[in-house]
Amino acid sequence: MDLHNCKICPRKCGIDRYEKQGFCGGTSTVKLARAALHYFEEPCISGSQGSGTVFFSGCPLKCVFCQNKDISAGNFGKEISIGRLAEIFLELQEKNAHNINLVTPTHFAMQISQALDLVKDKLHIPVVYNTSGYENVETLKMLDGKIDIYLTDLKYMSSSLSKALSKTPNYYEKTMSAIQEMVRQCGKYTFDDNGILKRGVIIRHLVIPDNTSDTLDIIDELENTFLSDEILISIMSQYTPTFYDGDIDFLKRKLEQWEVDRVMEKVENSIFDGYCQDLSSASEEYTPCFNLEGI
Repeated sequence: MDLHNCKICPRKCGIDRYEKQGFCGGTSTVKLARAALHYFEEPCISGSQGSGTVFFSGCPLKCVFCQNKDISAGNFGKEISIGRLAEIFLELQEKNAHNINLVTPTHFAMQISQALDLVKDKLHIPVVYNTSGYENVETLKMLDGKIDIYLTDLKYMSSSLSKALSKTPNYYEKTMSAIQEMVRQCGKYTFDDNGILKRGVIIRHLVIPDNTSDTLDIIDELENTFLSDEILISIMSQYTPTFYDGDIDFLKRKLEQWEVDRVMEKVENSIFDGYCQDLSSASEEYTPCFNLEGI
């Protein structure tokens, strides 16, 4: 991996990140927007004590409907050293976080790997790699043995949809290859005695208005690819148009109940265990406040 010719994510933009920002908005220096306990992840991640979330600034995707666009597209945050990042991991552990939750970490994977090396003898809680799924397998292999839980999106199967909403016509191909590598690293998922995930892969999928057919296709493909004990699935109904100001009509409304019901029926008849949100989750209150807390 070389930040002088960055190819960490599938965009492979080749930018010299020591000189300027990549497509992701990242330079060679880690940039964070928040590091604090968070209670609104899946129950097996947040538990009762909270997940130690570390929100990285920038993003390789730039989805047009992103609820974290202030940091993903706006690149709000504070630059820190790799040593400081390692300290933050330990500080969150001292606050009794169930895990260290690296949110949108892809473009800083090299620096994260170095920070984890600095605390490998002191960090005793699982490390969660909370990603859009748009990953290079080569980058994930660099993290093999350092990540306990992959919390990954699988946003789209349709290439036309991924191109329109995230400028990534190859999203599904790249993400499915990445998820297979994640499963190879983690194996079958395991929980502790309190129901907190210790190791494994959770696949998140946000249901998009007018596109439940894409969701159903994704669930079919997951069943064709993975065993029931290799992945957990998390279906999210939290889409809200609050964060969208474009001209795509179906992104201007929330999901309707019939769309949620259609997806839930499919999930309930699938081979997988996991989590499903109801429509009450489509609210701004679940979006964290990015105020440099903990940095």
